[in-house]
Amino acid sequence: MVGGSQSRSKRHHGSKIEFTMEVLSDLRVVEIGSSAGTSYCARLFADFGADVQKVEPPAGDPLRQSAPLTPGGQSAWFAFLNFNKSSVIIDPTVPDAIRRLTALIEECDILIDGRDVDAADCPAIDIAAIRQRSGLIYLQASWFGGKGPYARFAATDSTVRALAGLVKLIGPSEGPPLHAPDFQAGILAGLWGFIAAASSAVARMQGGGGRSWSLSIFEAILAPTEYLMFEAFARGDVMRRIGVNRFWPNFPVGIYATKEGWLGVSAVTPKQWREFCEMLGLFELRDRSDLASNAGRLQHMDHIDRQFVPRLKMRTAQEWFAEGLKRNLPLVPVPQMSDLLQDAEKIDRGAVVCVRLDEEVGKTVGSVQRLTLTPPRPGGQVPEVGEQQRRGDVRPAEPSVPRSLRGCTDSYPLPLQGVRVVDFSMGWAGPLCTRTLADLGADVIKIEAIQYPDWWRGVDRPPGYLEDQMYERAPCFCIMNRNKRGMTLDLKRPQGLALAKRLLERADIAVANYSVDVLPKLGLGYDVLRTLNPRLVMMSMSAFGMNSINRDCRAYGSTLEQGSGLPGVIGTAGGPPVMSHIAFGDPVGGLNGCAAVLVALIHARKTGQGQFIDLAQIECMMPFVAPWMTIHSIDGMPPPKYGNRHPQHVPHGCFRCAGEDNWIIVAATDPAMWQRLATLIGRPDWAKDPSLKSPEARRAIQDDIERGIEIWTAARDADQAMFELQAVTVAAGTARLPIDMLKDPHLGSRSFLQEVNRAFVGLHPQPSMPIRENATPYPIRTAAPTLGQHNVEILSGLLGLSDTEIEQLARDQIIGTSMLSEAELTNPGHTLY
Repeated sequence: MVGGSQSRSKRHHGSKIEFTMEVLSDLRVVEIGSSAGTSYCARLFADFGADVQKVEPPAGDPLRQSAPLTPGGQSAWFAFLNFNKSSVIIDPTVPDAIRRLTALIEECDILIDGRDVDAADCPAIDIAAIRQRSGLIYLQASWFGGKGPYARFAATDSTVRALAGLVKLIGPSEGPPLHAPDFQAGILAGLWGFIAAASSAVARMQGGGGRSWSLSIFEAILAPTEYLMFEAFARGDVMRRIGVNRFWPNFPVGIYATKEGWLGVSAVTPKQWREFCEMLGLFELRDRSDLASNAGRLQHMDHIDRQFVPRLKMRTAQEWFAEGLKRNLPLVPVPQMSDLLQDAEKIDRGAVVCVRLDEEVGKTVGSVQRLTLTPPRPGGQVPEVGEQQRRGDVRPAEPSVPRSLRGCTDSYPLPLQGVRVVDFSMGWAGPLCTRTLADLGADVIKIEAIQYPDWWRGVDRPPGYLEDQMYERAPCFCIMNRNKRGMTLDLKRPQGLALAKRLLERADIAVANYSVDVLPKLGLGYDVLRTLNPRLVMMSMSAFGMNSINRDCRAYGSTLEQGSGLPGVIGTAGGPPVMSHIAFGDPVGGLNGCAAVLVALIHARKTGQGQFIDLAQIECMMPFVAPWMTIHSIDGMPPPKYGNRHPQHVPHGCFRCAGEDNWIIVAATDPAMWQRLATLIGRPDWAKDPSLKSPEARRAIQDDIERGIEIWTAARDADQAMFELQAVTVAAGTARLPIDMLKDPHLGSRSFLQEVNRAFVGLHPQPSMPIRENATPYPIRTAAPTLGQHNVEILSGLLGLSDTEIEQLARDQIIGTSMLSEAELTNPGHTLY
């Protein structure tokens, strides 16, 4: 091994014991404060063997009381966030509390700080002084980033998602939006925090010191909003809520009842629409020219659904799924919680694992970063307050960089500078993964072909599409591929394949989100590439995993949400499963993919040994249902649906404001906040009533309370109501549309949107990362490449080809800078997907 040691742990499979390396076992992590985002960040380190010490007050982290609770009174949400950690009690009232906490932090590599969300009675400490002495990697999370108009806002998961454009488009077209339960913000923020800290660990292995990061939870959850934000920017503000399981700008993308079970449908492309209609025997719909595009189908949604619904009820969800596989259609059965818990494939892969909560044993979602050589821990135990986890045969590891060699500076190069990535991915999930690596300094080379460019350059191709180079104007392609270099290679031709192999010989990471068989059939499978480059980390980001029985199922981000179990916990009792986003699985898969390759890169830098990552994007969505999975695994009851209410906070809802379709989410998270809310809305009698101090008591008159709140909010503009509520520290967030983010005052004050100039597009806004090393975000260095923009630069400068060789490649259409039409393709049907 190179540059440090790693510990081994036992994994039991029946009577067989396997020893696997725990890649992060040389890292010591301390977690302070109480925040779901920082807890999930720390758990991701624990998954791969890091020694995570969770600092708690004598009463424990407040998240230990978070609903839903198991029959034994344990928080299923806390359990998911904290298994495989240890707990350290530090009582702030004890004289040596600061000394003890300082000593603990000085011995760690990474400090994860959630105190700005909830201090949880953590003693005040001088982080800057500690960093000067120890070269600590420091991550500090807050709801809104510490500065700006919202900086001191009271917040909950739901109020922040409302502000981020993740609520207003969900639910029926009339009445209030119907948003998902809590937990989404914490998971997305935790992923971003892990990416920041893990990239710092990579940099430190090259001789760098500690880095200090700030994480805005609000900005972290904008990743799912980016697509709709910039589609609306390009097309004009045409977005509105159009009904349960309906999402502009595509149709049909939703969930439908069948003879038995629910079916997720995503018929997006013209070909998929025709195939779907043929499968249902609806040839008249198939042949209507006005329904060939998504825009046309959106205008006739009700008419189409009236014909779809009875046909779909003629067969079961599983039968339609089997038929969809034959036709390469993105269809998937929508599982219930019991289906997930009994899924042998997910259990075998470690997506469903056992967890011990005191005396109870349940199941939860394991690590979804599926590294094959250094796999994550398969489940674990939730620590009791003050409990140190036994580490079995794991021996203490020496840190990969001696503390005496670590400095502390804020002027280092970008953390992934010197890392090279070959990017075979298309669309959203893969490109978001590689964009994040590029934003952090990696040299990302995006591979397309003039025969088959990134499909996000355009699926529907109107007249003039090629002639006017409209494929260079796609806004989502531009935002997902900034800071990358772009080249074209026809991988189906020997010359193109040979050049790709030469690139991969010089790479650290390769990422692909094609169907699982595409690269192996081309001769670019990991079994081939590891012989060319043993240190290469290669990740496949397929929908279901390389060896899944569903490996051939076509999928979009919508398919991943439909098949994850999440829709089953959204909505009202007796209602259908409800999707929460047009393509939620894409950004979630992309961030998990980035986290996975960083772990594998750390291992490769230590040992010189690369590995294959089999990331199943559908598993990446499962953390959002982890608490309900645990509850159901113990009590067997179907998860309750709360609509816009909350199992813990009363009141909690989405309330009408003045004007058309204007809404605000309001929540009272503790007795004092409830009293301030009641006083503000003109009900001092409620505020003074001691019998209403508990949420359980308020639940008995919840209807009356909600009517009282809405009388008050309906007389005010949504933003006016929000600022009045926040003035008395009541959690509230206006339900915004994604396009509203472009003019959000808080984001504007923080320079979150950067102006980028690109050929064919001109100046346009781009979102920053939610992680910062200083007061301003990392600048966007280059715009997204035009097709084949860097062919000569890469072929000549990196691979050493002569001008004559490059010119011949262009004549042979191995490379190029203009997309070919179907008629120009030398090999009809020449496609990768």
